[in-house]
Amino acid sequence: MPADHAPTRPLPTSGGSGTRPLPATPPVLPPPPSGAPYPPAAPPPPAPYPPAAPPPPAPYPPAGTYPPGASHPPAPQPAPRPLPTVEADGPSTASRVVAAVVAALAVACAWLVWRFFVDTFAGQMLERAAFDGAVTGQGELWAVAKPVLDTVSVAFVVGGLGAAMGIALLRRRWGLAVQVAFLVVGANVTTQLVKHSLLGREELIGGWHWENSLPSGHTTVAGSVAAALLLVVPRAARPLVAVLGGAYTAATGVSTLVGQWHRPSDVVAAVLVVLAWAALVCAFTPRSALDPGAGTSPGSTVMAVLLLLGAGAAGVAAALALRATPATWDTTAAQEVTAYAGGVAGVLAVTAAAFAVLLLVRQSTARPDARPVRR
Repeated sequence: MPADHAPTRPLPTSGGSGTRPLPATPPVLPPPPSGAPYPPAAPPPPAPYPPAAPPPPAPYPPAGTYPPGASHPPAPQPAPRPLPTVEADGPSTASRVVAAVVAALAVACAWLVWRFFVDTFAGQMLERAAFDGAVTGQGELWAVAKPVLDTVSVAFVVGGLGAAMGIALLRRRWGLAVQVAFLVVGANVTTQLVKHSLLGREELIGGWHWENSLPSGHTTVAGSVAAALLLVVPRAARPLVAVLGGAYTAATGVSTLVGQWHRPSDVVAAVLVVLAWAALVCAFTPRSALDPGAGTSPGSTVMAVLLLLGAGAAGVAAALALRATPATWDTTAAQEVTAYAGGVAGVLAVTAAAFAVLLLVRQSTARPDARPVRR
């Protein structure tokens, strides 16, 4: 049991032996560390008892972060993983289909032109009136028309095709060079086969027998070269080339009417043959013929709309002239001039519409498919 008093030790006393208590020695404190304040600071006051209550918890869910009526936050959705993509192999499927449909419609329209104007009595009579009306003012107009027709030759075809292919090769569009070769050769060979082998002309109105002249070879040459240039030039230049190419094609076709080389249906059918081949090669546009980074083409859309508006106006004029011309031999000189003017208007309408459509088809099929391609 521990002692409850101070330790003692025996000490001698004058009165005899015995012990007396000694005071306890105070403990020796270690010296304070270097730099510490001395005397040391007072210890902190003891914590209150009982301890203070903790702060209330925050409301859950936080106010204003979830839609009204929601009892809990929506589960977090993982971020979608992007599909692995590669460079587009060509234009979109939709643009290819549209180009193929345009080609088919052009072929169908060319056949309908032949069916009515060449294979029916009324059609032959209307074109006879337009053909006879071309003598009016022919001397003055021929001075302008002849130089236009003189440019159309084998050398012109070779030079035009070479220029188109050269532009494609300079732009490193190897597939495009092959495309325009197919376009020019295919359109001109088709015209000659249709004119001399596939379609005939039965003389239904009597008089001088004429061999079939549908489609017009001169118009096909001019139109195919113009369409080839439209396909190969850069995207920004195509609206201008569409206007210039359409104007040259129409001028060539009208010049054949002035010289009485062809009837209006011959020229219209030639333009449709060119459109069919141009749309067909656009439907098979390879990767090398695309326009990298191509976006929307507001300039092309505006130009196409303007061409279509012009085509509509010319088409109305052609329809009115057609309606005003009787399909009989009893036509006056004025009626024949009306039929001739209607034929010219019809050529302008079809040419403007064809190059407007071709401009849109080319811009669409030259744009890479923007959809991701999974490999």
